[in-house]
Amino acid sequence: MKWKRKIFILIIFFLILANFFIWKEIFALSRGFLKVIFFDIGQGDAIFIETSQGHQILIDGGPSGKKLLEKLSNQIPFWDKTIDLVILTHPDYDHLAGLNYVLNRYKVENILWNGVEKDTKTFGYWKENLDTERKEDKARVVIAQKGQKIKAGKVEIFILYPLENLENKFFKGTSNDTSIVAKLLFFENTFLFTGDITKKVEKKILEFDLGATVLKIAHHGSKVSTSKEFLEKVQPRLAVISVSENNAYGHPHQEVLSNLEEFGIKVLRTDQEGDIKIIQGYGVSNF
Repeated sequence: MKWKRKIFILIIFFLILANFFIWKEIFALSRGFLKVIFFDIGQGDAIFIETSQGHQILIDGGPSGKKLLEKLSNQIPFWDKTIDLVILTHPDYDHLAGLNYVLNRYKVENILWNGVEKDTKTFGYWKENLDTERKEDKARVVIAQKGQKIKAGKVEIFILYPLENLENKFFKGTSNDTSIVAKLLFFENTFLFTGDITKKVEKKILEFDLGATVLKIAHHGSKVSTSKEFLEKVQPRLAVISVSENNAYGHPHQEVLSNLEEFGIKVLRTDQEGDIKIIQGYGVSNF
């Protein structure tokens, strides 16, 4: 039965080949790769970051806790119930809602947020989760302010905005312009996370070192953000827009798309691509 033997040898060959590629990826990650995933979370933001040293960081939680937990379960092993750092850029519903579910499902070691107060039920749950004494191992909570630095292995995150401590300041309407703006550095790769800031805040931070490989477009591509002056300063190779399909706001606005096209910036959108996964390492990018 020579043909059976040939089939058996062929199967063994493909198993060895598959095993080679699996271990090749594992060794590559151990040498220093960074994974950043912009979740397709609907009309909101949720960004998951994992370093080669195993640090897990979540920036914002989108509008759906159920959807966010499903996304996280695909990235975090079922036995791992901890997240090293949660960053809430600002407490509007489309960035906050999902994080309340995360705080109830996972043990979060550290929380960074802007401290801004809102009179909403969703924000009330957030404050309750932060203040509860039911957890013996509560998260370490830090109010964001320019000049702070976070180090996670070979990854460094610099807080560029807010310029001052906003703790306990109340906002009845949108808190977009209180959003945390953070720059992540990993070797020569850089990410700029902008929350929902408008052109008003963009102008305030133009004097900073904003240069980035990847730019998270602010406010889901609204025309109130992403000025030409800002893009000229950042000079990204890739822009990511987190937005839902056929949303009621008309995001992303054509003005923003035109600005990005004028600068020759590649654009990826969650409403078109689904989850956007970026793997980067020393001298390596997957876009």
